[in-house]
Amino acid sequence: MFGMVDKEYIRKRHLVDGWSIRELSKSCKVSRQTIRKMLQDAEIPKYQLNAPRPGRVMERWKPIIESWIRDDEKPGVPKKQRHTANRIYERLCQEYEGEFTAAESTVRYWVRRIRGDKPEAFIPLSADAGEVAEADFGHVVVKIRGVQTNVHLFAMRLRYSGVPFVCAFSSEKVEAFLEGHKLAFEWFGGVPHGVRYDNPKTAVTKILAGPMRDEHHLLSSLRAHYLFDSDFCRPGEPNEKGGVENLVGYARRHTCVPIPDVPDLETLNTLLLAWCEKERTKRWSLWEQERNVLRVVPPHPHRCATTRPVVVNKLCLVTYDHNRYSVPSAYVGKTLLLRTYAERIEILDRERVIAAHPRCHERKQTFLELEHYLPVLAYKPHAATHAAVVRQLPDVYQRIRRRMTQSRPDGYKDFVAILMLHQVFRAADVLSAIEAIGEDVVTAEQIRSHMLRLDKPKVAVAVPDELKNYRLMKQSLARYDSLAKGMVH
Repeated sequence: MFGMVDKEYIRKRHLVDGWSIRELSKSCKVSRQTIRKMLQDAEIPKYQLNAPRPGRVMERWKPIIESWIRDDEKPGVPKKQRHTANRIYERLCQEYEGEFTAAESTVRYWVRRIRGDKPEAFIPLSADAGEVAEADFGHVVVKIRGVQTNVHLFAMRLRYSGVPFVCAFSSEKVEAFLEGHKLAFEWFGGVPHGVRYDNPKTAVTKILAGPMRDEHHLLSSLRAHYLFDSDFCRPGEPNEKGGVENLVGYARRHTCVPIPDVPDLETLNTLLLAWCEKERTKRWSLWEQERNVLRVVPPHPHRCATTRPVVVNKLCLVTYDHNRYSVPSAYVGKTLLLRTYAERIEILDRERVIAAHPRCHERKQTFLELEHYLPVLAYKPHAATHAAVVRQLPDVYQRIRRRMTQSRPDGYKDFVAILMLHQVFRAADVLSAIEAIGEDVVTAEQIRSHMLRLDKPKVAVAVPDELKNYRLMKQSLARYDSLAKGMVH
């Protein structure tokens, strides 16, 4: 390839001295076609790559990258949980540590070539320390106990330092919106001066002219408690809070690709918080500047719940959001207060909590607790043979029930006597006593004697995992009603 000096020489000889193209070709030993190109273009000669350079370093990794990208295109993989070039680079570094040596820029180059991606343009945003945070909801697909489930991510990012907070909820309802703020402020250890939103229905009841909004009264209550200002993007312009828009996708790609399989939301949130902590560490210098100017979190947390009155029906149940929850039998016919949180509900008599259940986000489910029905079983013992709340108990109870009811006509009374022990002793201790004595011979008196020898009275403690199933099991409404109608009084 000829340099600029050669090009200058040829152009001067022809344009100044009048040499012909033929003479220049003979003298410089250059084809006439090349000389014509030089005469038409006075620019510095540039090298043009006609074929791609061989990627020897990436030859081994290209099939792996292609397989991951192909897997992303399979049915069931959410579009927003597919591999980015950065995530592919991270996985190659983690899964082939010590073998993979290519740079991230090289991976990005090959991913672009494989996909044919065109980069998107963004506008940089900035803010002073503590000035504003951005909040939004997104969704992510995870597996909970092996079942693919759509969960919702509440995300908040401090604009100055870029420190993120992300947590998962079962829905985007207003209780989750409020709870997300509370958890974020507690994790940050402070409150920003303002929070910017899109226009979610959980925050805005009506969009007025310009920046004016009719806010949800619960958002106003939250702001009054934590003393921050709210700001809203223009309708249809979520890019005005691009930091958190990117955060939802960024968190989704870095924590849920490939799709995680977790036992419950609590475990997923533990993983998300660990990732948030790593992100905070990356931004530690800016974070130290920002945390010093955040407003102090109030000593008492905001109650992130909605309330409504409910009436207890004859089956000791209250209805909320197309589901039914049990309360102690003493409250049949009374009007109580139901307090709804993001993932649980509480039922109160005045200010006293008399029942608490996990919140169900499905429909037509019934949640029962044994202790709510024990007073009724005391004077209607035969109902224990078919009571839905009894059928929820662990299998060992079912085997004892069948043994006792089949031994003699009134054997159900012996079984109810065992159930009544739950009023005196902890459920876990009763189960342990049954296992120690042996289910084939156990009686209520033997359990009582065993417990008294161990000196284990009933105390208010959490029920162990093995007994939680009977509290959380969902029952068909039709099945429960049919069983209730067939009870012998």
